[in-house]
Amino acid sequence: QVQLVESGGGLVQPGGSLRLSCGASGNIDSVDVLDWYRQAPGKQRELVATINRGGSTNYYVDSVEGRFTISIDNGKNTVYLQMNNLEPEDTAVYFCHTYINSHGHYSHYWGQGTQVTVSS
Repeated sequence: QVQLVESGGGLVQPGGSLRLSCGASGNIDSVDVLDWYRQAPGKQRELVATINRGGSTNYYVDSVEGRFTISIDNGKNTVYLQMNNLEPEDTAVYFCHTYINSHGHYSHYWGQGTQVTVSS
């Protein structure tokens, strides 16, 4: 079992910045990859960024490339999403996600989500 708790969301004007945090606890040693997803009203949940515990950044969705940065602090078991130059289209609930692969069986874990609203 892994528990994920997000924080750092809020209301920001276009062009502003926010940093989201996701604290992980539980069976952390079995976790290799952590992700940030987001879901806007009426839209499907989409993968925003992925990082592995070694710190290699594997993926950013095209719409955030160059504006968002994912990072990890293994000492604090925390993954961050630095979001700069925010746009109204970034408005969504942001979720932290990970999974554990145990002999081919995947168990997925999600945080409760944190709301990001970009509006003037």
